[in-house]
Amino acid sequence: MSIVVTAATGHLGNLVIDELLQRVPADQVVAVARNAEKAAPIAERGVEVRIADYNDPAALAKAFGAGDTVLLISGLEPNRLDQHKSIIEIAKDAGVARIAYTSALGGPEADFDLAADHRATEQAILDSGLPYTFLRNGWYNEVYTDQIAVQLEHGVVGSAGDGRIGSAARRDYAAAAAVVLAGDGHEKKAYELNGDVAWTLTEYAAELTRQSGKNVAYNNVPAEAHLQILIGAGVPEGFAPILVDVDAAIARGLLAGRGSHLTRLIGRPTTPIADSIAAALTE
Repeated sequence: MSIVVTAATGHLGNLVIDELLQRVPADQVVAVARNAEKAAPIAERGVEVRIADYNDPAALAKAFGAGDTVLLISGLEPNRLDQHKSIIEIAKDAGVARIAYTSALGGPEADFDLAADHRATEQAILDSGLPYTFLRNGWYNEVYTDQIAVQLEHGVVGSAGDGRIGSAARRDYAAAAAVVLAGDGHEKKAYELNGDVAWTLTEYAAELTRQSGKNVAYNNVPAEAHLQILIGAGVPEGFAPILVDVDAAIARGLLAGRGSHLTRLIGRPTTPIADSIAAALTE
């Protein structure tokens, strides 16, 4: 019986593996990855690596075993809902003991486009009858701090108005996942995970100005203008509207936060956006 982490070489998956290894022996952890070479650093830590792609049911069937606890990290491809449903059925057939899923803050109440696949995946897990834990992750600090080089040159652009963002660092969410995977008492639970302090993009720009010494402003634009800016910056035309819709959700307060589950799970405060800005500026 192992703790199986899918998409283990992705940004979140890698951090979940790292957090798990601080809590359980390596021989209790299995990493599912598409690429053996990319997964080599994980294997060097004593973790078993099983090669499987979300689009390869036969390989995935070999990745899960009876009694395993599985973390299904949500996919990124346009067909991810079909992938998720396939993985859930494969996990059920394998007899896994529990499936944890990285969902979206608000769950069934997350009324924005990016959350639609998450809502449907949660329902598919409920329909499967598998014991579950829903990790409803809010926005990551890194969604913004990964763009600092562009922000320092062009400012912060969005259409979220004064909406507040209850974000946390990606490692905070990874730590919560590791606690849930390695611990007991989390079956049939849905955790709303977000940062302790919510902030606006105006406040973000002011903090980036303070730390960088450069004048960075938040330019709030209408949704249509935001869409054209994103497309002009090279964001795929199919994905740009989703990002604009997320800003609309922020403006409606849907990503401001829903409690303190994240802090309670990880046993410490979440990472402030200021700390993530500082880390990004030193990279």
